[in-house]
Amino acid sequence: MNISMQKVHGSENDFFLIDETQLERPFTSKEIDDLRIHLCNREHGLLKGADGLLLVEDVAKGDSVAKMRVINSDGSEASMCGNGLRTVARYLSEKYTKDFFTVETMFADLKVRRSAEFANNVASYQVEISPVRFEAEAIPMNTSSKTIINETIPELSETLKFSAVAVPNPHLITFVDHETLMSDEFERIATYVNGVNPIFPDGINVSFVEILGENQLFVRTFERGVGFTSACGTAMCASSLMYVLLNDGNFGETITVKNTGGMVKTVVHEEDADGYWMELIGNATITHYLQGELADFSTGNFDAITINQTNEQNAYIAFLETIR
Repeated sequence: MNISMQKVHGSENDFFLIDETQLERPFTSKEIDDLRIHLCNREHGLLKGADGLLLVEDVAKGDSVAKMRVINSDGSEASMCGNGLRTVARYLSEKYTKDFFTVETMFADLKVRRSAEFANNVASYQVEISPVRFEAEAIPMNTSSKTIINETIPELSETLKFSAVAVPNPHLITFVDHETLMSDEFERIATYVNGVNPIFPDGINVSFVEILGENQLFVRTFERGVGFTSACGTAMCASSLMYVLLNDGNFGETITVKNTGGMVKTVVHEEDADGYWMELIGNATITHYLQGELADFSTGNFDAITINQTNEQNAYIAFLETIR
């Protein structure tokens, strides 16, 4: 079976994007796993590997134009990925010549739309991040209280205060100074809660957040199923939400969020009935177009793959120079 795919990234959170609706049949579970193993490995994978696979599938329900699935590099499936959703939004926008529509994800149909370029040849898309929940069962977590909002967790640290929120991916957020942001303490805590532990049985994404100024953040994330990433879209939205709630911020204002892989903008909204939701605005970059036989992709026979590199990464790097 001949397949086409794109190598894409949002804030250098990178993926191989495959449209299964264009294939003669959907992938089997084993084929997805074989692709994940051979494509995403950072040492031996294609084009230096990736954080995961983005699969575009037929809609299971509702009026969305397509469904997005996110397969992490370790084989686990994420309920959502904000950086990935931007790249899927671009793919679908160009496929159907639409500027705004909805995409089905594991828990919600999310609004997406094309937005103004961040810089010349740096395509940008704006996506909805929701739903938001704080209850223990949504994380999930085993604690005496139903929520964790700006509280110490003695098993993790005697000094840091954490907040747990699902957006819908589960996130553990703490606000720190720059030294702590880059410290070994971060890896110790993130590794603990993503191993066998009594608090977060399914693991949890962990973000250390430095406040750079009013409505300006730097977010560094250890992503469940991946490890340290250049950026995590839902983590940046969860961090923005907790910044607004804990620091007397204002709803509806644009927040600039820098990360290891670049920069995004977020907007936190309050709904009278449904709680909170966020907008995530950032690049959706295509670095390569790839085509070949499924068997070659699935076995690591990359010499048989046709690879065409775009010039978009050079434009993205030039954009990064303007914000650093």
